[in-house]
Amino acid sequence: MKKELERRNFFFEVRAEENERESVITGRPIVYNSRTDIGWFDEIIESGALNRSDLTDVRFLVNHDTSKIPLARSRRNNGNSTMQLITDDAGMEIRATLDTENNSDARALYSAVQRGDITGMSFMFAVRDEEWDDLDTDHPTRRIKDISTVVEVSAVTFPAYEATEIYARDKAALDSARSALEKARQSRATSLEKDETELLKAKLRLL
Repeated sequence: MKKELERRNFFFEVRAEENERESVITGRPIVYNSRTDIGWFDEIIESGALNRSDLTDVRFLVNHDTSKIPLARSRRNNGNSTMQLITDDAGMEIRATLDTENNSDARALYSAVQRGDITGMSFMFAVRDEEWDDLDTDHPTRRIKDISTVVEVSAVTFPAYEATEIYARDKAALDSARSALEKARQSRATSLEKDETELLKAKLRLL
């Protein structure tokens, strides 16, 4: 079954590096073992969640704007890619080489990061394996144990999940989070109903 794509925004440091040959954006869009309040629940990406992830084709965008040309791209993370993905014990770091000479969007992003006007990153992903704690409470915890794929990372204007402003900041990210919670609760309800049915059958067999 095809996994639904989700996206998450974070206030993680994005940096602009420049030397004589190239302009580079570095940042860490995925961090392990960091508890984040998504609004509907807390979420933790556990260590090793990227160990089996499909990272064969990942684009670098601004604010998830797929109508624009990608500013960099990692294809099988080879040496010819304009974006390198580094997975380590802390999560994932990216290093994107921008064509600031020929691409005005790349030049604008580089300037915004350099000035501190853009301060966060986001990523789009699908989950292969997860666990939920306290699912019957108003604010459960989701533990992402295995990310099946990452298809895109973005530099984002509004990275933080602040409950009072979450709709204005990224409604799509909120909707994907709410969908994940609803599916988990539906799955749990189905499992409980199945257990109750099996228990009833066992009682009838004893009568």
